[in-house]
Amino acid sequence: MTNTEALLTEEVGVAGNRRRRPKRDPLTRGVRVKETKADRVFVIAAYILLSVFLLVVLLPLLNIVASSLSSPQAVSSGRVLFWPVDFTFRGYVEALGNPAILRGFGNSVFYTVAGTLISVVGTVAIAYPLSRAGLFGRKAITGGVVFTMLFTGGVIPMYLVVQSLGLLDTRWSMLLPNAIGVWQVIIAIVYFRSSVPDEVYEAAQLDGASELRILWTIVVPLAKPLLAVVALMYAIMQWNSYFDALLYLRDADLQPLQLVLRGLLILNDAGGGGDVAEQLRRRELADLLRYSTVVIATIPMLVAYPFVAKYFNKGIMVGAVKG
Repeated sequence: MTNTEALLTEEVGVAGNRRRRPKRDPLTRGVRVKETKADRVFVIAAYILLSVFLLVVLLPLLNIVASSLSSPQAVSSGRVLFWPVDFTFRGYVEALGNPAILRGFGNSVFYTVAGTLISVVGTVAIAYPLSRAGLFGRKAITGGVVFTMLFTGGVIPMYLVVQSLGLLDTRWSMLLPNAIGVWQVIIAIVYFRSSVPDEVYEAAQLDGASELRILWTIVVPLAKPLLAVVALMYAIMQWNSYFDALLYLRDADLQPLQLVLRGLLILNDAGGGGDVAEQLRRRELADLLRYSTVVIATIPMLVAYPFVAKYFNKGIMVGAVKG
């Protein structure tokens, strides 16, 4: 067994011992701490406040889902509240049959998957060297990275840079300009420093492992909670991004779903022409498509969240004081 494997085995054993629940003292078993009146008031106030926040978030979602499952006439007349009226799947049938929505959905999936992969790899590539104490100029480089979070050039300089690089109206304009988030880099630096002991690095170097091998075989496996949380952050940003597409993309074949949804919500792209009855029918259908498209745009993130939720307890404790 090499020095690295021995140290890793020891770390896993120590972590396993820490996770073991200590035995309760028989003398304190069944003893309850007396709750004061102030504690009860605080708990009740906390539950009331959390319930209000839950209703503020949940009720609009229920209204959107109910409207997407209602008839166009019920939606346009405002008869839908939190339960579908004249239940129908017509909104989803029309949305999934719309080429612009399907094309935008496919583009959003591509931008999210490719952009998240590029962002996570770039974040690890920046954070890992900056987490090593032996890196020459580490403090200065870290300060430069943090400086870009506090002070930015703005929209116009960024547009000019993208234009000068020839990225306008290309998929790269959605993947590269905002690929690295400084906040995610800081989180990764703190995680690498606190979760990987220096002894593991030293043992790996004594075994002749290169920095890339240490990163791939030791650091990355230990950083799964970090990678999951950071990947979800980047995925949400990529999926909900529409401003970059509004600036850099003119070709409708490259536009993501969020830009298509913006057209339905704001610009009312329902088409014109025809008699009054036809215009009314199109207007009612456009109102229904808005709600159906919002639900379709929300589902992928709701489906992806449970797969990384188990890592959040570890990920949110990055940098916390441990006893």
